[in-house]
Amino acid sequence: MSYAFPPGGLPDQSVDPEGTAIFTEAYAVLPAVTQRDIVTSFLPGWQNTRVWVLARPLSGFAETFAQYAVELGPEGGSATPEPDKDAQAVIFVARGSARLTLGQETFDLRPGSYAYIPPSAVWTLRNVSAAPCCFHWIRKRFQPAEGITAPEAMVTHESEVPAVPMPDCDGVWATQRFFDPLDLRYDFHVNIVTFQPGGRIPFAETHVMEHGLYVLQGTAEYLLNKDWVAVGPGDFMWLRAFCPQACIATGTEPFRYLLYKDVNRHVRL
Repeated sequence: MSYAFPPGGLPDQSVDPEGTAIFTEAYAVLPAVTQRDIVTSFLPGWQNTRVWVLARPLSGFAETFAQYAVELGPEGGSATPEPDKDAQAVIFVARGSARLTLGQETFDLRPGSYAYIPPSAVWTLRNVSAAPCCFHWIRKRFQPAEGITAPEAMVTHESEVPAVPMPDCDGVWATQRFFDPLDLRYDFHVNIVTFQPGGRIPFAETHVMEHGLYVLQGTAEYLLNKDWVAVGPGDFMWLRAFCPQACIATGTEPFRYLLYKDVNRHVRL
């Protein structure tokens, strides 16, 4: 299985600088070509690590989450990775391998590994190989609700999570749900959505959930508000709540993306 990740590097001087990035009040598109060495960040407490910050809480942009693409060099990582005790996270490995400790347990992660890390968890992450480890890191503050406690930590692999077809689509549109949708402890979901070539979202979805979408594989035409945008591996999309969206998978391979959405809480007034 192939999982896209920022390419890094730098285009040569012959490349047209106009680009295809889009930033609007309703949505943003950060194409893979924009995710280069010169836009990386470095984090306190992390060694031999660089980060592409794809989304962050910002007026007129993401409101509920932050999303990083993180590259660990050899021996890179952190013994104190999360500075916010109320933050919870999902880690999804795209390339390489890393060792995750969660409390007293240790997990060796590989491409396709998925970890949920609850708030206040004690955890570390370290690349113990000679090759870079690349992973997606989605962070969200846990939103308490009466009678509800935070979920426990969980580590799995996407091969262990079945793809559930959506109704009335002949199996061309399916979602791997890593959390039980009926478990109200979770105030966000991070799933993998897959469309077979020609598959589509057959109506313009409009809903309260904010989205972050990172394209893992394949190509599509994606409706964002009123605009159809061509997207492919490594492209990132942010969609504001209620931004209309739809999708038509193109090409000859499945179109797959890592999908964030906030769920299961009252609207704050």
